[in-house]
Amino acid sequence: MNSISRRALGVAAVSMIALGAAFPAMAEQTHDRVHFLIPGGAGGGWDGAARGVGEALTAAGIVGNASFENMSGGGGGLAFTYLIDNAASNYGTLMVQSTPLIIRGLTGEISQTFRDAVPIAGVLGDFAALVVAADSPIQTFADFLEAYKANPDAVATGGGSVPGGMDHLVASLVLEAAGLNAEDVQYIPYDAGGTAMAGLLSGEIQALSTGFSEAVEMAAAGEVRILGLTSAERLPEFPDVPTFAEQGAEMEFVNWRGFFGAPGLPEDQAAAYTAALEAMMATPEWEAVRARNGWTNIWYAGDDFTAFLANQEEEMRQMMVDLGFL
Repeated sequence: MNSISRRALGVAAVSMIALGAAFPAMAEQTHDRVHFLIPGGAGGGWDGAARGVGEALTAAGIVGNASFENMSGGGGGLAFTYLIDNAASNYGTLMVQSTPLIIRGLTGEISQTFRDAVPIAGVLGDFAALVVAADSPIQTFADFLEAYKANPDAVATGGGSVPGGMDHLVASLVLEAAGLNAEDVQYIPYDAGGTAMAGLLSGEIQALSTGFSEAVEMAAAGEVRILGLTSAERLPEFPDVPTFAEQGAEMEFVNWRGFFGAPGLPEDQAAAYTAALEAMMATPEWEAVRARNGWTNIWYAGDDFTAFLANQEEEMRQMMVDLGFL
């Protein structure tokens, strides 16, 4: 791996892993209902994050009822446009977003950025993983690398995002860290994590770059094998899953997931959403959801969240230039 790749990986690790971990004690708050707008299909990372947060909020009694709406299209842009165009009628809605909001804005796939909505809070980090079907002849990450060296085209790697999107970027980071030419990867895009997983199981692709939380359930069911994880160390909840770093690919990456309100959302309502999410973070109900999915806690709210997003935008821009994505 060259010096440019090392520097880019280091910037990514600092910006997305060294996040806050302390949550002040708060009185429990009750909200009648929250509607979650999910800019992708069922079974993807956005879907899992929104439904997991909704589950914890309602189970802890902070929210009376949570509803969910999947709106795929335009790389997440369709849902964003809908939120903007119908802002006044969506003040009861929280839209889930993540690192691809930054990436797709940089590539021009979507016209919106985090500045077009009201940043509420970043609440969780989801590590990335590389997985293969359980019956694949590729048993380990070393096997994957050998197959890639022999013929990159024979190891088609899919993801639930467009070429140049986050899943493609993560696969490239892993290969660069392993000392290989990431530009040779045959990346197959799908419109959501669930359809990408179906492509893997049907044999359309040989490997899948995906969020760790999207892989753990399928791995537990014996459907897939996880070759590696983009965390610095093994996760306590999943001690049998190796990291890429321990397998010779020194890299770290975690995808933040957070929530945004509609443009023009009154400040008191934005503050109420922030307070509800902050209260949730301290509950055993949230801890159960977090541990089940292998997520890591983060916390950025309000202006701090906005500043984090602006900083990440610049760091991701440089990383994508270094890797040839921009």
